[in-house]
Amino acid sequence: MIPKRYRPAAVASLAAAVASGSLLTSPAHADTAGEQPRKADRETVAAFARIADDVLSRRTGALVEERAGRGGSGTGAAATRMSGRLKKDEDAALRSLRARKSRLAKLGEAYTKADTRVVVERATITGGTATVEVTAESTLTYKKLRGDEPDTTAFSTRQELKLAGTKDGGWKLTAITSRDDGPVAVAEPSVARVNTVDDGNQYPDGTPASTKYPSSPLPSGKTAGSYDYSAMARYAERYWYSYNPAYRKFNGAGGDCTNFVSQALKAGGWKSVPGSASDYRNWWYDGTKQSTSWVGVNEFAWFTLSNRRAPNLSSVYKLDVGDVLQVDFNKDGSKDHSMLVTYRDNRRGMPYLTYHSTDTYRRSLASVLASYPDARYFAYRT
Repeated sequence: MIPKRYRPAAVASLAAAVASGSLLTSPAHADTAGEQPRKADRETVAAFARIADDVLSRRTGALVEERAGRGGSGTGAAATRMSGRLKKDEDAALRSLRARKSRLAKLGEAYTKADTRVVVERATITGGTATVEVTAESTLTYKKLRGDEPDTTAFSTRQELKLAGTKDGGWKLTAITSRDDGPVAVAEPSVARVNTVDDGNQYPDGTPASTKYPSSPLPSGKTAGSYDYSAMARYAERYWYSYNPAYRKFNGAGGDCTNFVSQALKAGGWKSVPGSASDYRNWWYDGTKQSTSWVGVNEFAWFTLSNRRAPNLSSVYKLDVGDVLQVDFNKDGSKDHSMLVTYRDNRRGMPYLTYHSTDTYRRSLASVLASYPDARYFAYRT
């Protein structure tokens, strides 16, 4: 769980001051040429936490099912002051999330409750501007509709806020950007992905899986074998947020998603294949280094297919616990992200995915497809 440092719930008494812009960090926000950044004081950090919580909670709330007698989630007047451009961007983000909510409803999914908690990790002020880094942990409660949906899905996001001081001593939010390497979180609008360069070589890239929602649940086809799929799921759900200290993190080096999937597969019985680290036909981790297939999205796919360790499935709805889903977000021929199935609603045939790099617990396949409807997906039977 996120440590309780400066959570908005602990600073309710500051809410009115923040909303009105009357909270001062110093007598003025005047810029001074050459001024060095300074740490924000405790009260100002609490104010920044309140601002971040307001914006991020409205995003998450935009996905929650509306109830009779209550306004639509995320549609209320914002307490946070924003620049004109950011206000337009946030309005567009909320519209995008509500559209995603509608797409999810057609797939038989809805949420009844949302909870977001924010921690300020770092806050500095230079003259009249502030840079604030926050971590937000959010939980959405699944509505029990027609299957065995899990109780909740959860995700952790890292954001950077830019704020400008106002003449009355308050703060106006001017920008908010994600600091995560992975796909957009459940409560973030989809963004364009950057193309990668094709080196011209041929690799065993596999066959894309159909994303067509079946008229009736597809059987998983999973059979008892030498692997412990429950152990894979337990591992992933234990370390989805609190990383296993026995392994290195790769969040700042292309993302930790495949490293995390490899760890879970090893916990379930996958055996190492020793050899050159750069040869994708090998797969191993020894504490100080690892094969490229252990951490690389594409290299992992090449390893599984060349070794027949995990063949492709024809449909993403055949995925079962312990199986792997990869995504090529912009169909440029290079896969971008790896996820592990840790739960399956067999009544609906809906897999739920847990992954790193935008750390996420039990996100439904429907939610991923609704966020990236035009992506190319590859499903692997482990």
